[in-house]
Amino acid sequence: MPFKHLRFGKGFSVALGNKRGQAATMVIAPGDCEGGPDNKHRGADQWLFVTSGSGVAILGGRKHRISAGTIVLIERGTTHEIRNTGRTPLETLNVYVPPAYTSSGNELPRGRS
Repeated sequence: MPFKHLRFGKGFSVALGNKRGQAATMVIAPGDCEGGPDNKHRGADQWLFVTSGSGVAILGGRKHRISAGTIVLIERGTTHEIRNTGRTPLETLNVYVPPAYTSSGNELPRGRS
């Protein structure tokens, strides 16, 4: 059974996965953001769990405050942006079903693994 000790470094990093799902870490610096008004995963649902920090998740144009302990389901096809509005790094654990990225962090075409 694969396992990995997570290290939250800078940016986005695929941590572990198989053909059915995938986990990745993401760290956003204060004042920065990931995603945008056109960002969406065509073929995967994303579960985003905030491990530390605070910010705003903009899902389909609607803003939601997020902080440590918040979990968000970003369903496939939903536009989304995650903004760090706090003073410390915003760290998240992200689970994609099915996988959305290659091991190097490039987005997979819809329905590929």
